[in-house]
Amino acid sequence: MKIWVGIDDTDSREGMCTTYLATIAMERIEERGDRIVGLPRLVRLNPTVPFKTRGNGAVSFLVETNDVSEVLEIVREVIEELAMLKDANTHPGAVFVSEDLAIKLSYFADKAMKDLVTIDEALFIIGKYFIPHLKFKKGRGLIGALAAIGAELNDFVLELLTYRYPERFGTQRICNLEDFFEVDYVFYPKIFDTVDWCNNVVVALPGTPCPVLYGLRGENLESLYEAMKMIRSEPIDKFRVFITNHGTDMHIIDEKDVKELKNYRSYRLTGVVATEPYDIIGGHVFFEIETRFGLVKCAAFEPTKQLRNVIRKLKRGDLLEVYGSMKKDTLNLEKLNIVKLAEIKLEYNPKCPKCGKRMESAGRGQGYRCRSCKTKSFEKEILNVKRDIEEGFYEVPPSARRHLTKPLVRLDTTTKKHIFR
Repeated sequence: MKIWVGIDDTDSREGMCTTYLATIAMERIEERGDRIVGLPRLVRLNPTVPFKTRGNGAVSFLVETNDVSEVLEIVREVIEELAMLKDANTHPGAVFVSEDLAIKLSYFADKAMKDLVTIDEALFIIGKYFIPHLKFKKGRGLIGALAAIGAELNDFVLELLTYRYPERFGTQRICNLEDFFEVDYVFYPKIFDTVDWCNNVVVALPGTPCPVLYGLRGENLESLYEAMKMIRSEPIDKFRVFITNHGTDMHIIDEKDVKELKNYRSYRLTGVVATEPYDIIGGHVFFEIETRFGLVKCAAFEPTKQLRNVIRKLKRGDLLEVYGSMKKDTLNLEKLNIVKLAEIKLEYNPKCPKCGKRMESAGRGQGYRCRSCKTKSFEKEILNVKRDIEEGFYEVPPSARRHLTKPLVRLDTTTKKHIFR
């Protein structure tokens, strides 16, 4: 028989990674004689939830086995051995779902990617379908474990993760940084978000003491393997390729699907710029748009780098399509589409056709006159202001991009794309 194993909430900001823990579990399951079917899945959930551990990614994999209880015990052993159980914010959970039942979890998975889900909702599903499971502490990981199994990945990318030897966990990573730029130069866009050229950042390297050495994301398996060969680094203990919803915008809720906006959700909204952008201390830029929900404050925070320069050039009347996450009643921008730029017109006193100087007012209702040439005019000169910005899509640079945010290089649109690399 085939069963899905889902695992989540095993890491913390101090270390570990659910993908690594799942990799160890898969290895031990295979050592027992069972078979892992296909590639494991790394499913990113709602990135705005206030109680997430780190990247909010859950893992699932399909096992062909004759003994579900034995698989459960192996997973229990690995979680007890590797999960950050002493961390107050880590509450692991694992579920074991038959292949036939997995499809019934798609609604729950979609909600977990876009909305807030309680542990009680997960426990209700587990009880309803009599799902074998493991619950540690509060068991919040049961939410992600179910979602990782039920997620319908109609859009996906591949993520190759390399892992360090355990004795090197928490120490400084040793990699040739120039190699990552070379990988991007050779394989982009088949492999994307490896580096941020403009800000000179290697995005593929984690910033936490987790077991991951580096990760490569792309749409071509052969290219990922070839790229890994190009990177000079400390010895790699093991690696694994995951199918993931990374870079798919699966967290985005379209405005037509909701009646009101709520915090801790991510939206696509259309609106007209109502207040011109302004800066606050720290380099953060804010403005407001008029939407069907009323005025919505939007923010481009300092880490969004180049995107802020685009925002600063917006004017009242510009029609926008914005993507971002709502926190504190403010939409934190991930990308935007300038649908139509407003026409900006300036009025001047007319020029004298003889001497070229600006005329003066001749009095209320009497038009304008040139004192020197005695010429008159009743019409002001109206000039269209050339906008220092183009219509089309703009995005945050790779170093500021969230896991789930779809980069413009993956966006299927005929609209002009202004890609920051």
